[in-house]
Amino acid sequence: MTGVNSYLIAELIGEGLNRREARWLVEEFMTGADSDSIRSLRLAARRRLDGEPLQYVIGHWPFRGLDLDLDPRVLIPRPETEELVSVALGELRALGPEPSLVVDLGCGSGAIGLALLQESQRVGSSVALIAVDASREALNVAEMNAVKHGLGSVSFVQSSWFDALDESLRASFDLIVANPPYVGVEEFETLDEVLKYEPRRALVAQSSRGVEGLADLETIILQAPAWLAVGGSLVVEHGRDQRAAVLELAHEARLGQVSDLEDLSGHARILVARRC
Repeated sequence: MTGVNSYLIAELIGEGLNRREARWLVEEFMTGADSDSIRSLRLAARRRLDGEPLQYVIGHWPFRGLDLDLDPRVLIPRPETEELVSVALGELRALGPEPSLVVDLGCGSGAIGLALLQESQRVGSSVALIAVDASREALNVAEMNAVKHGLGSVSFVQSSWFDALDESLRASFDLIVANPPYVGVEEFETLDEVLKYEPRRALVAQSSRGVEGLADLETIILQAPAWLAVGGSLVVEHGRDQRAAVLELAHEARLGQVSDLEDLSGHARILVARRC
């Protein structure tokens, strides 16, 4: 690290950034010691000091070996969601060596589906992915990330959950994976301000059955059996206080082998169920 960079890190710490973030910003924006690089760094530091998430300021972030481009059109992938990918990979492995068809509902940046695709390809598995999002802007980001990582075998569909999928795909998915909005409207108002930089539509869902934020989970779980192949799996992330509700929905949908797994923080947040 140059003396100039060390000086700039110290300066940013003095302005209020922690050492780790100051170092990240300097490494990202100081591609040279020229005035343009310093100007870009100062603008980035101001954005972060104003509360904008570091991931948006930098413009990209790692997720399970992918370097995902990110901006406020999409949700920032959480570390806990990496465990969702691990669970989904386990479900794909259980299906055996045959080619698999996967749909990632509410794909956002493409984090979940693209990680599944890349890690499956590494072990020689054949996976075709359909990435679905209601937001055209989010799909643009996901497509950009797929191209960035050279991941083919992906189709992008603008749809509210299953609504716009071709009817010929019914009963054909080996895996349905989703990290849908599950934060309640009232809960959202109490969250850290930094979350309010992220797209509200990707976080907040309406209440249902007396449970805050359950509406989108309800739609996905109840409709999943019609789209799953026999033996196919549903893997979906939910909120900490929604465990009882999603288990009830899975049983109502007549899904089998239902379980609710813990995330990296030890909270039951990942519903897994199969069409028997």
